[in-house]
Amino acid sequence: MIATMLATGCGQTPKSSPNEVTPEQTKKATVNCDGLYQFKINTKFGTMTGILYNETPIHRDNFLKLVGEEYYDGLLFHRVIDGFMIQGGDPASKGATAGVSLGNGGPGYTLRAEIRPEFIHKRGALAAARTGDFVNPQRESSGSQFYIVHGSPVTQDALDNFVSRGKPYTETQMAIYKKLGGTPNLDFEYTVFGEIIDGFDVIDAIATVQKDGQDRPLENIVMKVELIK
Repeated sequence: MIATMLATGCGQTPKSSPNEVTPEQTKKATVNCDGLYQFKINTKFGTMTGILYNETPIHRDNFLKLVGEEYYDGLLFHRVIDGFMIQGGDPASKGATAGVSLGNGGPGYTLRAEIRPEFIHKRGALAAARTGDFVNPQRESSGSQFYIVHGSPVTQDALDNFVSRGKPYTETQMAIYKKLGGTPNLDFEYTVFGEIIDGFDVIDAIATVQKDGQDRPLENIVMKVELIK
């Protein structure tokens, strides 16, 4: 993992946070031995387990807040693209009938971008969805919509091409891409604020379901998101 760890003991809550969340919102969640909040996303295909980066505190704390409020429970993975990503978090997706266009909903606010060069769109990366640069030049994130990278294999030639176009990859990041795959075309343009560490088979299952012309799964894929206590 690329993230820098906090020196926090197992079972303790990080002591400093610029965007404090209440115990009710986090449901007294603890952190792992590396000082990182853990969460799980339950679906009919199984459970994905992930961590949130402390280097992106605005997105971390917002995610903790929404999970603590059970905001995500009952929402859909409403847009899935095999070899690219799976996206959810639109409140309008809860109970949405088949064929309804989704992807424009949110909690009524956006988040300031926290785009950091150490966090790339490797397989399993957790990132915030957003509107395009032409209407959102500051690259602010959706207040609730997120995506998880499914990704495709990445070759050295492809990485060299990205580097020639100004993407500042390190040797370590290139090695990660060649080993795991991902979606490097999104790097340094969207906020990556966590990653999935277990349940990659669930990402595969969701990414490869049948879908309609808007990339919405034909069968609803409902999520329930919880903090690991």
